[in-house]
Amino acid sequence: MDTPSLTQINQPGAHRKVDIRCDECPIRYRAVCAHCEGDSLDVLEDMKFYRSYEPGQRIVWEGDTLDFVGSVVSGVASLTQTMEDGRTQMVGLLLPSDFLGRPGRSVAAFSAVAMGHVTLCCFRRKPFEEMMRTTPQIANRLLEMTLDELDAAREWMLLLGRKSAREKIASFLTILARREAALKRRKPGDRMQVELPLSREAMADYLGLTLETVSRQVNALKREGVIELQGKRGVVLTDFARLVEESGDDADGGWIS
Repeated sequence: MDTPSLTQINQPGAHRKVDIRCDECPIRYRAVCAHCEGDSLDVLEDMKFYRSYEPGQRIVWEGDTLDFVGSVVSGVASLTQTMEDGRTQMVGLLLPSDFLGRPGRSVAAFSAVAMGHVTLCCFRRKPFEEMMRTTPQIANRLLEMTLDELDAAREWMLLLGRKSAREKIASFLTILARREAALKRRKPGDRMQVELPLSREAMADYLGLTLETVSRQVNALKREGVIELQGKRGVVLTDFARLVEESGDDADGGWIS
């Protein structure tokens, strides 16, 4: 019998044990369990459960008690923070393999919303925290991911504060391309395709631009042959090295490799 897909077996917002082994997971070598093998992986296998969310569905509200932690298996979620006067700001994205929740802290610091169909691989927070104390591979991997997130935040400050609109768009596309390549355990290069996780309006909000500016810059990159557009969200990167040049970054991209 064929193994059912995540879309087929998950119910929105619900959790259930599924017949997908950790060693077959699409984020296996990027998630918090990346360094686990043998017995520790078997323990995680027994602990995990999946939750799925529809586009626009709230995963967690800022200030809510979060009784689980987990990794994004598929889809993208936005992280937002709300000011006292009700204004909200998108402060980040959760891409496949990114970790949701913070061990040792039960209250969510941000609201998380599914931008498309999202599937999470989840663990109850307290059992996961106990396993962190007894399984150094998990604690070490989570530290690596936390430091990567810190580097990413610093790079994002540079992007928002100093880069031109064209560089912002190109940087965002290179981030998506590098993450997609990393999940497949290869380096980005030459011609490759990515799916935009955000609408152009959401991209504008995330990048600190207007909708008109995003559309103008995307069309300029298309006109100059740096990218090709396929449907509403598909983007073909015709020459990755040239896109990196357009982003104003160095060739290796540092934290997003």
